[in-house]
Amino acid sequence: MRVKMHALIQKTVGLQKKILMSLTLILIIVTAGVSILAFSNAEAFYKLKFNPWLIHHNQQYYRFFSYAFVHADWMHLLVNMFVLFSFGTNVESYFSQIFGIKAPYYFLLLYAGGIVFSTLVSYGKHKNNDLYNAVGASGAVSAVLFSSIVMNPQMSIIFLLLPIPIPAWIFGILYLVYSAYMAKKGNDNIGHDAHFWGAVFGVVFTIALNPAFITSFFGQIF
Repeated sequence: MRVKMHALIQKTVGLQKKILMSLTLILIIVTAGVSILAFSNAEAFYKLKFNPWLIHHNQQYYRFFSYAFVHADWMHLLVNMFVLFSFGTNVESYFSQIFGIKAPYYFLLLYAGGIVFSTLVSYGKHKNNDLYNAVGASGAVSAVLFSSIVMNPQMSIIFLLLPIPIPAWIFGILYLVYSAYMAKKGNDNIGHDAHFWGAVFGVVFTIALNPAFITSFFGQIF
């Protein structure tokens, strides 16, 4: 009886891992599919993009979420999906080990929360500006990236243009400072606000799930 129960538990755990480990891939496939279709369909792109004016004046609240599934161009899409694949699988693995059967739900909440939360500041700033638009999964990807940093601050991050390993926690600080500075400067066409607030959401959400991550984080870097 014990042998059968152990086998059943092992089978259940294995199934959970398979389901969990597929979430990043599912998100990438869906996002890539919608983005590629929108590249050649201006109407779909228009209906899905984030536009605070349309949300505020026409109550098109779905745009708080739909914008993350369309991208400006191939490079925008490829960069976001590469980062999501690189760190999403890490977060899924950590969540699976720590939260067990609840892990898939927490991961989806992390991603969906990053999508919505990362736009709230921009919405407040531009709800009466009909010319402001934004697209891309950057806010959600930032949430996933910083969730990974919270749980494993000593992992190395390497840039293609600067092939020198940087500890994740140092990269995180530099990323937040840069994003905040560029958001305030606001002289390019990149959603630095979304990057910053998506990252903040990733940190806060992950710690809220397990406050012990705070002790673990500082224990790893000191």
